[in-house]
Amino acid sequence: MKVAIVGVTGYSGLELVRLLAQHSQVQVASVHATKEIGQKLSDLYPHLNGICDLQLEEFQALNIIQNTDLVFFATPSGVAKEASEVFVQHDFPMIDLSGDHRLPAAVYEKWYGKKPASPAVLDKFTYSLAEFANDKLGKFISNPGCYATATELALIPLMTWDKVDLDSIIVDAKSGLTGAGKKLAESSHFVNVHDNYMTYKVNKHQHIPEIVQELKKFNPNFQHLQFSTSLLPINRGIMATAYIKLTADVSQKKIKQCYQEFYGDKPFVRLQAGLPNLHDVLGSNFTDIGFAYNPVTKILTVVSVLDNLVKGAAGQAIQNMNLAFGFAETDGLLSGPNYL
Repeated sequence: MKVAIVGVTGYSGLELVRLLAQHSQVQVASVHATKEIGQKLSDLYPHLNGICDLQLEEFQALNIIQNTDLVFFATPSGVAKEASEVFVQHDFPMIDLSGDHRLPAAVYEKWYGKKPASPAVLDKFTYSLAEFANDKLGKFISNPGCYATATELALIPLMTWDKVDLDSIIVDAKSGLTGAGKKLAESSHFVNVHDNYMTYKVNKHQHIPEIVQELKKFNPNFQHLQFSTSLLPINRGIMATAYIKLTADVSQKKIKQCYQEFYGDKPFVRLQAGLPNLHDVLGSNFTDIGFAYNPVTKILTVVSVLDNLVKGAAGQAIQNMNLAFGFAETDGLLSGPNYL
């Protein structure tokens, strides 16, 4: 199968190239960007020499439709929604890694501050947290956000547990700098990030409504959570730490059983005996989850870690592609973590 990547020079686009080079059924046939048109991708990024030597092309939807079988959009929010209508009209498969097709129109406009795609286009897209994708995934896939993936995987098993106080959930999530994308900003300058720790977008992060939307699918009584995000002085990785008040004492064994019921057969979710750390997952498509319970306060702490560029973006997009097109779910995604 031939695929095109739009936004290939961004962090997630480059990860798509790296991961798809290992896929047994897929070939990257064209790569698209807004700059350096005509230059070879491997000349701009020498680490891809011999892996992807394609020339960068201008984005032309009809050329992609005529020459490939699927398009990935690894673009900032606000780009894919402008292009998706033509792909929907031609019934041409598309996977969007941005937030443009994750939310209803009014909610998107409120949280992203941009005009949304039309309701007719949004209705064609399926939000797909890969571990809970169904057999009706369809041709148009909205890939979850990185913070949302870590948080949803940490909390979904608890949504149907009658021992959870649903109004008590607090999530403190932290990300490496690549989570902010390549666009320069004051907050991403080296002198501001290095040896520093910053909390940002408290109660305002655009992944909040996405998380709430998905958790409600597992328990309609769930209404809200307290969610904060912080920037770590590292390149990549997300750690989401959730604090949940329980209404009754439980054993560590019971907690683990609750999670095993959801993830026992999921190849990319690993339950750890202790609390996981970022080195356990960086460079891989794994999400590692661990937990600790305090019987004095009845607070359950759940820690979820993943690589924001892989499981939080490109890796999950490929996982969704595999599920949608009937490939092995793990194809192209079994690289081990870069532990050191």
